[in-house]
Amino acid sequence: MPLPCLADRWPEVSAERMVADLIPPPGFASVSFATYVPDESYPSQARARELLKGYAAQLHRPVPRRRRRLRASSGPAASGVYLDGGYGVGKTHLLASLWHACPGPKAYGTFVEITNLVGALGFAATVASLAGTRLLAIDEFELDDPGDTMLVSTLLGQLFDRGVSVVATSNTLPQALGEGRFAADDFTREILGLADRFTVVSIDGPDYRHRGRTPAPETAADSELAELAARVPGATLDEFDRLLDHLRELHPVRYGALLDGVPLVVLRGVRTVTDQSVALRLVVLADRLYDRDVALVASGAGWDRVFSEEMLAGGFRKKYRRALSRLAWLAGRGDEVLARCGGRIGG
Repeated sequence: MPLPCLADRWPEVSAERMVADLIPPPGFASVSFATYVPDESYPSQARARELLKGYAAQLHRPVPRRRRRLRASSGPAASGVYLDGGYGVGKTHLLASLWHACPGPKAYGTFVEITNLVGALGFAATVASLAGTRLLAIDEFELDDPGDTMLVSTLLGQLFDRGVSVVATSNTLPQALGEGRFAADDFTREILGLADRFTVVSIDGPDYRHRGRTPAPETAADSELAELAARVPGATLDEFDRLLDHLRELHPVRYGALLDGVPLVVLRGVRTVTDQSVALRLVVLADRLYDRDVALVASGAGWDRVFSEEMLAGGFRKKYRRALSRLAWLAGRGDEVLARCGGRIGG
């Protein structure tokens, strides 16, 4: 029987599912402040955890009824917290821990998921949907283009004015959002206006995903892939280029649903991607794979070579390096999954 392929799937994602999915992804469904282990060499990690624990305690306080009304322009605006730091310092872990520790109503989504929600529901309906929450947690906050900048500036401004607490994570300080990606200087007012609504908490440290772990395993031989995939119920087997072509035909909001029920993705012929639009779609897929803890096995180029040197030096370099870290982690998970199912062929 042929193995299933991601490239043969055409998932549909309703607006109702998008709203229902505004919770931490499966890979972070059970994390807590207690499971976040700060690196003692970087005190900023422990400080960030304690600050967010205090923030969660504040959100447990009763909410005055007037808080849900639109505040007068002269009234105080809600403040947010912005977790800034390199990839792999545990920002997503902390953000999900905060969400779990806070009372509802609350919402959690990546930046891409929040902007996609506006596309699905419309601006006014999105504001209405999120305005009743105590907490909006936004992971991977970023501004890639002028449209994002204007949309998010207006959306968050209205939510802040309605008393919604917003906590975000990013690899970029808020006042530097958009640099190297578009003419950010033309949107200084919007970017600085966003920055003024947040208290920035910086988190230092190395990539925890590879702390104490061996490097990602070597890629497999093409001849091994079908047998490796067949060992894991629900695994998929795809040609890398065919999958990339398929991603072009799917809206990124559907990438998560593409992985429903998949524990292992096996890819044949991984190569260096040189087209920026293709590379950015691959970044979104890598994020959804990581969110869902979907293991990877591949043949071809190693994951450390999937993005060109030019891309790794360009305006989206932080995105690409985050994706490389996550892909390498998931490749290690691939070996763990196979070990439970009899190990690699010949190993």
